[in-house]
Amino acid sequence: MWLPCLHTRNCKHVICLDNFHTGRRANIEQLTSQPNFQVVEHDIVDPLDIAVDRIFNLACPASPIKYQSDPVRTLKTSIVGTLNLLELAQRTGARILQASTSEIYGDPIVHPQKESYWGNVNPIGPRSCYDEGKRAAETLCFDFHRQHQVDVRVVRIFNTYGPRMQPDDGRVVSAFIDQALRGVALTIFGEGHQTRSFCFVDDLVDGMVAMMNQDDYIGPLNLGNPQELSIRELAEKIIEFTGSSSGIIFKSLPADDPTRRRPDITLAREILGFAPKTPLSDGLAKTVPYFRGLLESS
Repeated sequence: MWLPCLHTRNCKHVICLDNFHTGRRANIEQLTSQPNFQVVEHDIVDPLDIAVDRIFNLACPASPIKYQSDPVRTLKTSIVGTLNLLELAQRTGARILQASTSEIYGDPIVHPQKESYWGNVNPIGPRSCYDEGKRAAETLCFDFHRQHQVDVRVVRIFNTYGPRMQPDDGRVVSAFIDQALRGVALTIFGEGHQTRSFCFVDDLVDGMVAMMNQDDYIGPLNLGNPQELSIRELAEKIIEFTGSSSGIIFKSLPADDPTRRRPDITLAREILGFAPKTPLSDGLAKTVPYFRGLLESS
């Protein structure tokens, strides 16, 4: 579950904000009994006032199915929500980390993608509510830094996977695992030649924490796994890994779906010493049992 997490000033208490539009309360059940962890149901589109010294803004659906179901709400979350949190950071003197996305690069014509690349985004397409919302959020972060000296950090997150994803969120790893475990055909959009790079969630979290804790660079900074593979290869790996008898079917490619995606993480290596540690096989070994458990309990 992706949340804007606020650390209070004594650094011993974590406040977790979520409107539960896409998140599940079950994902944080193991934390709710901890005395230094508090859950507040709140939508960051609405202003808030609280004393904090660290803000991790990870709000906004990342699944195309979810963010396209209410594109105006998606834009408001990225733009109005980020504005509210930047104003909170300005009032409190907090450092804020903005979770941006590889989607700001659109369907890239530069490969792999470096932070200096400005992207190739359709501003009026069905994905633009997410792409342009995140681009605008980056603009707000840098303008608040320049105009109001707000202490910002901006990371661009590439495809991430792991336990606690939702099987119906439409993202390729969760969709493929769910279909494979149910024994139905894995759905590939297009011919499966398009590529992605998949980073296990633990590696991503390590990168975000390291970015928040360093004082020398505000961003933007790519975080992801530079190992690139085709969607067809991913489908075949998941079928093999799960021991599934599922086949593969092909459907039309959605509009503006990127053909290639791989992060250049040279800057993250230099600044953070960041390097993903989890091979895809190990990440699947931690992710598949979670989905199998969901299926068995349903």
